[in-house]
Amino acid sequence: MVVKDFMNKDKPQTVPIVLKKFAQLLGTEVKNWRLDIPEKFGCGYCTGFVFNEHIRILIFNYELKENLTIENPDIDLNTKTILFKFQNIFPVSETLLAGKQSKATPSVLIATRSLNTDVVIPIHTNTATINIEVDANYLNELFDLSEKSPVLQSLLQNTQPLLFEQMIYPSLQKIIDEIAFEPVKNIFKPFLLRVKAEELVCKLLIELEKRDEKHLYALNNQDIQTIYKVRENMIEHLETPPVILELAIGANMSPTKLKRLFKQIFGNSIFSYFQEFRMKEAARLLKEKKLSVSDVGYKLGFTNLSHFSRVFADHTGMKPKQFSRS
Repeated sequence: MVVKDFMNKDKPQTVPIVLKKFAQLLGTEVKNWRLDIPEKFGCGYCTGFVFNEHIRILIFNYELKENLTIENPDIDLNTKTILFKFQNIFPVSETLLAGKQSKATPSVLIATRSLNTDVVIPIHTNTATINIEVDANYLNELFDLSEKSPVLQSLLQNTQPLLFEQMIYPSLQKIIDEIAFEPVKNIFKPFLLRVKAEELVCKLLIELEKRDEKHLYALNNQDIQTIYKVRENMIEHLETPPVILELAIGANMSPTKLKRLFKQIFGNSIFSYFQEFRMKEAARLLKEKKLSVSDVGYKLGFTNLSHFSRVFADHTGMKPKQFSRS
C-alpha cells in the first residue's frame, strides 16, 4: 500500500491515510500517530508515520471482534514500492496473539508493489505486524546497480512480481523491539523510527544480496499460495522428510518448478529448509518441553540418535544433551 500523498513532495503526510480511514471506520481518531482500538470493537493499537516521500512505517498489534474491510486509499499502480512486512516479531508478553505466535518463526516478507494491489484491504481480527514501505527508486539511487547481485537488481528494478521471505536473526529482532517498544518523546519519535526503519531495510538488503539465484521468475498469487501450502504441510510433519516428487504432485507443479520457486522465495532448498525447521523444533522441545534427547530424536523421525546428534550439532554448534543443559 502506498499513500498517494506519501509520494507527493509538496504534501508530506505525517500519518498514513490508511490509519485515518481505519479510525473513521471505528468511529474514533488517530492521536499522536496512534489509533487505539475502541473496546466495543476489540483491543490493541495501530501506529504509523510517513517520514518523507520515500519511506513510511505502519505498526499493527490488535485483535478485533470481527473482520472489517476498507477501500484502499493508497493504491497507485504507477509507484514502484517495496514492502517489508515483519511477522511473528512481537515478544509473547507484548502481543495479543501470544497463543498463536509462540511457536511461529519470526520472519520478514519482502515484496514488490505489484503483489499488493487490492482495491479492498481486509482488516483481519488478529494482526501483529510491522510494515515498512520504501520507494524503489530511492533505494536504487543509493547503490551502483552494476555491482548488485541478480536478486537485489531484480528487487530494486521492481519490474516484475517478486516475493522473498527472510528469517529474523537476533540483531534484527533487537532493532524491531526498539521500534515497537522503546519509550521516546513524541518530538524525537519520527526521527528515531525513520533511522531504525532504514537500518532494518539496509540489513535485509545485505542478506538478500547473499542469495545466489542467477535468474528470478515472476510470481503470481496462485504460485505463492501453493508454495506456502507446501511449506506449511512440511513444517506440520517434521517427523517425515519431504519427498520432492510427492510434494510436486500435491502442488500440481513439476518438481523443477517447485524447487526453483521454493528456493527463490525462501533462499534455501526444500530439504535444507525442512532440516533447519526440524532442528529449531528439536531445540524448542529440549529447552521448553524438557524432553530427553532420545524422545526428541524419535519424535522428529530419527531412527539413529547418533545421526540426530550430528545434525543438531551442525545447526546449533552443540550436541543435544549439551544444549539442553546450557
